[in-house]
Amino acid sequence: MHKSNATLIGFSAVALWGALALLTRLTDNQIPPFQLMSMTFVIAFFLMLTKWRKEGHWGIRYAKQRKRVWLLGVSGYFGYHFCYFLAMSKAPAVQVSLLAYLWPLLIVLFSTLLPGHKFRWAHLIGALSALAGCWILIGGGSDAFEPQYTTGYFIALACALIWSTFSVTSRLAANVPTDAAGWFCGATAVLAFVCHLAWETTVMPANMIQWIGVIGLGLGPVGIAFFTWDYGVKHGNIQLLGVLAYSAPLISVVLLVLFGLAEPSWTLAWASLAIVGGSLIAGIERNKKAAQ
Repeated sequence: MHKSNATLIGFSAVALWGALALLTRLTDNQIPPFQLMSMTFVIAFFLMLTKWRKEGHWGIRYAKQRKRVWLLGVSGYFGYHFCYFLAMSKAPAVQVSLLAYLWPLLIVLFSTLLPGHKFRWAHLIGALSALAGCWILIGGGSDAFEPQYTTGYFIALACALIWSTFSVTSRLAANVPTDAAGWFCGATAVLAFVCHLAWETTVMPANMIQWIGVIGLGLGPVGIAFFTWDYGVKHGNIQLLGVLAYSAPLISVVLLVLFGLAEPSWTLAWASLAIVGGSLIAGIERNKKAAQ
């Protein structure tokens, strides 16, 4: 498949992550985080299992990966979410989100260390512009960072480091088929369930709307998104994907506005300009090469 098509597939994950806030709203935020994580990753696993059964097998061959591949996959999926929930319990949500969402910028920087990849000013400038828009969007009008939440801030930074490292390192495992991610999702569901039993009280969805939210999360932002992101970072333009990832919070807010769950504002307009502008800047060099 052409590199640009793989990049487009990877971007579909970003678009699906943009629906995360809307679908989470449907759950009424009543379901404990590790329980919700376990439920949604189980759905993601069964989504891939359905694909395997249609192909006439159980996907066992995709589970036969080297230990380091399993470590990479599970640490990426489970490690990121574990640190994110832990950071949320130790620091304000807005600041945690701002710090955790440094991962697209880190992808742009770390990807320059990959074989055949070079540092591109267009990607860095585009990423910084998109980052500024993301911070305006998420942190507009919020309180400043406060010293008493330092532990939570460092854990949030660990989130950014884990996901960016996972995404870039996945490029070195491009020979590992995306189907293997189905097993990583299954393992993540089990680990999340263990955490749920240890620290949370079970709260099942109370109505059909909440079930729609849970199933929607499992099929989209957790299921299809992780599979398409895996394919995109392995075979597409990973630096451009890093910049485009900043459009997820923009998509999220736009969806909330369209569904009447948020109000349009100048903050949204300025953030949109910065994020879209950054993405265009990052795409300039790629477009020039395509035209040659």
